[in-house]
Amino acid sequence: MYLLIILLPFLGFITSICFGRLLLPKGVALITCMLIFFTFLLSTISFFEIGLSRCPAYIKLSPWIDSELFDASWGILFDSLSITMCVLVTLISGLVHLYSTSYMSHDPHLSRFMSFLSLFTFFMLMLVTSDNFIQLFFGWEGVGLCSYLLINFWFTRLQANKSAIKAMVINRVGDFGLALGIFSIFLYFKTVDFCVVFSLIPYLVDTNFTFLNQDCNLINLITLLLFIGAMGKSAQLCLHTWLPDAMEGPTPVSALIHAATMVTAGIFLIIRCSPIYEYSQYTLALITVLGSTTAFFAATIGVFQNDLKKIIAYSTCSQLGYMIFACGLSNYSVSMFHVLNHAYFKALLFLSAGSIIHALSDEQDIRKMGGLLNLLPFSYTMVLIGSLALTGFPFLTGFYSKDVILEISYSKYNFLGTFAHWIGILSASLTSFYSFKLIYITFVTNPNSYKPSIKLVSDAPTPMALPLLLLSICSIFVGFLTKDLFIGLGTPIWNNSIFILPENLNIIDSEFIPYKVKLIPFFVSILSAFLSIIFYSIFLNLWFSTYTKNTFLIYVYTFFNKKWFFDKFQNDTFGLITLTIGYSVTYKIIDKGLIELIGPSSSINLVSHFSKKTSNLESGKLNQYAFLIFVFLIVFTTIAIQISFIINFLKLEYFFVLICCAFMYASDE
Repeated sequence: MYLLIILLPFLGFITSICFGRLLLPKGVALITCMLIFFTFLLSTISFFEIGLSRCPAYIKLSPWIDSELFDASWGILFDSLSITMCVLVTLISGLVHLYSTSYMSHDPHLSRFMSFLSLFTFFMLMLVTSDNFIQLFFGWEGVGLCSYLLINFWFTRLQANKSAIKAMVINRVGDFGLALGIFSIFLYFKTVDFCVVFSLIPYLVDTNFTFLNQDCNLINLITLLLFIGAMGKSAQLCLHTWLPDAMEGPTPVSALIHAATMVTAGIFLIIRCSPIYEYSQYTLALITVLGSTTAFFAATIGVFQNDLKKIIAYSTCSQLGYMIFACGLSNYSVSMFHVLNHAYFKALLFLSAGSIIHALSDEQDIRKMGGLLNLLPFSYTMVLIGSLALTGFPFLTGFYSKDVILEISYSKYNFLGTFAHWIGILSASLTSFYSFKLIYITFVTNPNSYKPSIKLVSDAPTPMALPLLLLSICSIFVGFLTKDLFIGLGTPIWNNSIFILPENLNIIDSEFIPYKVKLIPFFVSILSAFLSIIFYSIFLNLWFSTYTKNTFLIYVYTFFNKKWFFDKFQNDTFGLITLTIGYSVTYKIIDKGLIELIGPSSSINLVSHFSKKTSNLESGKLNQYAFLIFVFLIVFTTIAIQISFIINFLKLEYFFVLICCAFMYASDE
């Protein structure tokens, strides 16, 4: 049963990619959806056995790499953490598969799309169930590969090509840090197995390690390198620019990447490695600062975006910041709870956005929408539920995890906790502002769409509406139903899959902070929502007339709308320098210079040159032929005489050597 959880999505990929032409799009859609559905059922049964009954499973499949001390095997670890992720991944993936059968029905390459979705699910399951760092890295790279394939699914679009390459390159930066972290772990622990590494961490806390000619604490270095990998996958500040551009792929891809698979891989890595991170206070502090800064940074950009999917994408980036700084505050279970809750309402928002885009003939600019409340009432309801859950509205799913993160940050009672708390509250206010901006401009304002698009508007069909309905139910009830299970005081569900040092445990303290502090996020979110509606309903025209006359406001709007010019900074500093070096050095000097000088091209040119020179000797004149024969005869005769002379001289030397040896032997006698 446990192996089928991993193998069924891979079977769906093989079936779709190999027999897609025979099965036709409907057959491929049916098979892949059924296999993912069965995978979800098996994951649910396994969750009851492993999570609720506390019976983890460890399966050693076969050797993979066996070289002296280095031993990396194919092994499956099913504990509470991995099986929780399996349920989440298979549920969201199954709903995305079902949604895609209708959303992509017009696409002639539906079989390829469904196969990539199944492969994406397979690699994510491999990542979360691995029992060693090498197998985790295999799933990690596989997820990156599938993200490239899916973002670039419509490969005839130039922007899709650029976005896919950008996602791949930026993730390679993070993967390089993860690879160095794994190398460092093997260098000192002589193994990459999770159980062995985690059990040996307390004995190496004070060990130093020379890295780039600098003495570093081993645990600090390993955690920092692993966090660089998590930064790339989970789109933290400095390595976040690929995430908004990933919107160039089909909308179901965006939902799968942002809700359950790729962006949660970095969070999962940190939570899985909690026994290492707990012994590195410096890295935890860095994680807290960077996570909270990312939450605020992404929220400020989201306020000034006009693309429907990019607003939701920056919302994802902001929520990932909350998850990261919750890990930095050593509350891994709360972070994991927010991962689960966030997946439901973020998938709901993206798939609802896909329904709107599908209805408006692929229009994504919210300024060209408006007046859709009566035309798309079902999509409006879904977006409203998802946005309320995102803002942490009381008694919806997001409320039960987002507010707890802010409470535990306040109850740290130190600078890092206070910093994360207030930055988190400010980010929550901005989140509420742009969420209601999206709702108001898209559905409530006067229509601003083209007449042909309005005529063709229709709400989501059943295959698209059913996943939205299920996700809306999860976005309303799951947080309330599972809070005590996942983060309740004394809950045993995590067993030994999450480790927290006693001095870092403060979730009990968060229960006793002042009640007024607990109400701050709610009132801030409500106030921001009202400000957003008032601004876009009353003061928008006044703002626009003032904005066009005020240079400072233009600069401010441009600064945030252009994402703090992070893309320009990366292109001008790293991209331009790399391209210049790539063209001037590696291409012109090495490829076209050195390699062609001593490589195959040089040999071909040299042979061709001598062939032409030799062919010039065939002039047809007897006197030239006689002269050449005479010259070569003299040359060969001279060479033969020299060789014979050398041979005779060597023979004479051998004769003298024999005589000397005889005399020496006689004298010894």
